[in-house]
Amino acid sequence: MANQITRGRFITLEGGEGAGKSTQAARLESRLRARGFESVLTREPGGSPLAEQIRSAILSGAIAPLGPAAEAVMFFAARIDHLRHTIRPALEAGKWVICDRFSDSTRAYQGALGNLDPRFLRELERVTVGPTRPDLTIVVDVPAELGLARARARSAFVDRFEAEGLAFHEALRSAFLDIAGEEPRRCAVVDGTGDADAVSDSIWGIVCGRLIDSAESPPEQKAAP
Repeated sequence: MANQITRGRFITLEGGEGAGKSTQAARLESRLRARGFESVLTREPGGSPLAEQIRSAILSGAIAPLGPAAEAVMFFAARIDHLRHTIRPALEAGKWVICDRFSDSTRAYQGALGNLDPRFLRELERVTVGPTRPDLTIVVDVPAELGLARARARSAFVDRFEAEGLAFHEALRSAFLDIAGEEPRRCAVVDGTGDADAVSDSIWGIVCGRLIDSAESPPEQKAAP
């Protein structure tokens, strides 16, 4: 009988602009590989050829005049391609997927801040994401002013969302913290204000405690009668 491949784990990193998600996602993927786990590092919007094209349209601001509902639909369109071509095949092959942003970002940006009906987003998520939900979501939390300063220092290009004012980003931070508070079994909040090594260690501790230790431990044996 052929060995069955165990489904991989799906980890997402969320947070506001300049929180350090991309850096921490790459560090986490590297640590997983060093531990012997096959892993895939990806991002949203993007992560597959068609999704990357949609990313360019969204971040350029070309979709913004159509309103938050249109932006949400475009994000989910990119997510469909990303799931089909990158995330699901990797998970089915037993690989761990680390994704820089996922559907929580749509809930925060277009939902909480775009005042979209939560039922609209839940239905979009139901038909596109389905059961492929993260096993663990790390919310990297930094004050909005610090995150904006970091984001604007790293590049001269200011995308559609970085161009928003401080009040927008403060509300965005609150939206992510609210999501984490509503789903504590899936989400964990990490203070992103420290140096990259300290943040990385905090994330690694959570991943080990919630996923790796249980993945590597042998099945529990029943006590003899």
